Amino acid sequence: MISPYYRIKRLFSLYVAYHAEDDQTRLGTRLRFMPGFAIAGAKALPHALRWARYRDPTARARVKQILDMSGPAPIALNISLLESSQTPTDAPVATGVTIIMPVYNNRTMTMEALRRVAAHTDVPWRLILIDDASPDPAVRPALGTFAKTHDDKVHLVLQDTNKGFVGTVNEGLARARAWEDPVVILNTDAFVPDRWATRLLRPIWTDRTVASVTPLSNDAELGCVPAISQPMEISKELADRLDDHARQIEGGPDWITAPAGVGFCMALAPQFLREIPQFDAVFAPGYGEEVDWCQKGARKGGKHVYLPSLFVAHMGGQSFGSEAKQRLIARNSDILSRRYPRFDAEVFGFVRRDPLVTVRVFLGLAWAVDAGQGAALPIYIGHSMGGGAEIDLRRRIQGDFETHQAVVVLRFGGTFRFTLELWWPGLEQPVAAGTDDWSDIVAMLTPVKNRHVIYSNAVGDVDPIEVAGFVLDVLGGADGRLDVLIHDFFVVSPSVTLLGQGDVFRWPLDAADGRHQSRRAKGGVVTLAEWQDHWRSLLIRADKILCFSLASVGIIKGAYPDLTSVVCEPHTLPVAVPQTPSRGRRPTIGVLGNMSPQKGAHFVAELSRAVQMDDTVDLVLLGNMDPGFELDKETLQHGPYEVVNLPELVAQYGITCWLIPSIWPETFSFTTHEAIATGLPVLVFDLGAQADAVRQSVAQGGLGHVLDHRHEMTKAIETCIRAAQDFGTTGSI
Repeated sequence: MISPYYRIKRLFSLYVAYHAEDDQTRLGTRLRFMPGFAIAGAKALPHALRWARYRDPTARARVKQILDMSGPAPIALNISLLESSQTPTDAPVATGVTIIMPVYNNRTMTMEALRRVAAHTDVPWRLILIDDASPDPAVRPALGTFAKTHDDKVHLVLQDTNKGFVGTVNEGLARARAWEDPVVILNTDAFVPDRWATRLLRPIWTDRTVASVTPLSNDAELGCVPAISQPMEISKELADRLDDHARQIEGGPDWITAPAGVGFCMALAPQFLREIPQFDAVFAPGYGEEVDWCQKGARKGGKHVYLPSLFVAHMGGQSFGSEAKQRLIARNSDILSRRYPRFDAEVFGFVRRDPLVTVRVFLGLAWAVDAGQGAALPIYIGHSMGGGAEIDLRRRIQGDFETHQAVVVLRFGGTFRFTLELWWPGLEQPVAAGTDDWSDIVAMLTPVKNRHVIYSNAVGDVDPIEVAGFVLDVLGGADGRLDVLIHDFFVVSPSVTLLGQGDVFRWPLDAADGRHQSRRAKGGVVTLAEWQDHWRSLLIRADKILCFSLASVGIIKGAYPDLTSVVCEPHTLPVAVPQTPSRGRRPTIGVLGNMSPQKGAHFVAELSRAVQMDDTVDLVLLGNMDPGFELDKETLQHGPYEVVNLPELVAQYGITCWLIPSIWPETFSFTTHEAIATGLPVLVFDLGAQADAVRQSVAQGGLGHVLDHRHEMTKAIETCIRAAQDFGTTGSI
């Protein structure tokens, strides 16, 4: 066993590796992190001791949280952005808006954009409508008809030569100086919703330091929904319904300051237009000009804000063609970087702290619900500790994308007690935000009326006795569907592996064993009976309790005999395993998989020393060893492996049989099934899914042996070595 000093030293190395941005091996770097580690370590010590004594996963999770090693920190939810605590401000008396719309071809979309301006603008308006020499002969007659219909409001300008976006907007800005109103630059592919103008202009009316305002959109750079700077296609009808959700928070106190706005739909304050009356022509025909204007405005004390209470559809960069835009990006971005060296850092900082994430998730949920046309939205309950349950969760999410626009994951544990994740097809990472206040989660989920809740895992929550109540709260009323996945036995005992004192599985569980008890976050012991009463409320409500082996079914029904919704649906191997004939010259045990305490690390460490003394059997580990245990120095350790490479590894090391030394009743053992699929004999302890699998294989003509897990260490090692010798190099016992 490894000394406490070694464990602390290793933990410190992990701490430095997790937090250091520069060379982690430098003495100066390590010394810099030592005080913080000492302070956090002192806070974490009681939880570390509880983990060492009871293997309580909640205690382990708390150590990681205190040391800030729970993974990339999600951004905090700002639920105030969803609160409409004020009466919306009316338009100031005699205040209107001047709209500038440059037009280039694309008649159908342009006419829809114009129709919406006329129908949905809720303040006195005038429109400077400029055709930038569109080659489509149908465009100008259509614009002329619209201008005649709204003769008192529309100023139609027909340019004989094409000036590009920047030149055309500058023409409009020059004409707009005749009025003192705010100006809105509006693309022909921007579809404004009902009562848009009072919302967009409110920041300018109420705060003279606001220079520009940009709404949220499906395509608006930092104002994108659901994910920042990730444009998404959307229908105009869906966009209007999303705006209905955004409008619910109208009158709230917050708009969000950003480094720059986006010119597809951007309001400009008149006091700043007097100072900066034009876009810089160097950006012609158009890209980055609004960023340049915003940065100039910022130097004059102006703010550029995004408005959470307005969603405007941006139908795909149609005004001047996305291909032309792409050709300009490199050149104009270089100009911006030279003019404003801090701009890129400001954008990075905005993305990193994403103050709009709360609204992105909220509107993203509304989008997913609407796209689902009434279908129940999957909401997974997950933990923050990785492992097999997380791998299975991600597989299920990918499967759900075939029938759902999005998937929600509500994680317990980590930096925040609760983290809400919105998973979307095509995004590498979910849009995520966290909180320690359960009421925030309830508020965020209000757009989701029809819910399919799937409990995957909640190990690591700071007060797991409350988890079942939270899950039922997410489920809502009687109409929701609830599935419970049995990836471990957290619903049976605080010891998720069911191992009691001495790392031994005993059934029935001993209620007096400290490992089958828990402690509340604010003190107080939770007995095994109380624990199971808590989880029974969830399990009884479940429409399906999904076990992945018959052994798990037996344990669940043994703990809760009254359950009627328990089913068994074993996993399938994600990768086909090649048949692997042995070519070993002497018996060689291959240990398959990474070794942790519950996976049998202690047994393998002792077995490695016994094998060296026996000298009739060899041992090789395909995987990694828990740092708390040491193999004999002569034992081969291959490290990580790929399933498809097993035939080569069997030949390389002369493996004649496999050992899966897990000491807990696994709910499903992928490594056992991989080992069986190779065709070589497989040794396992008489526990859980791994024993089920070997017995079934042997019944069907496969090779294997089930070891008695109740033997003390020395006898168990002798039995294992003898079984390997009996199988020999031919595979027959």
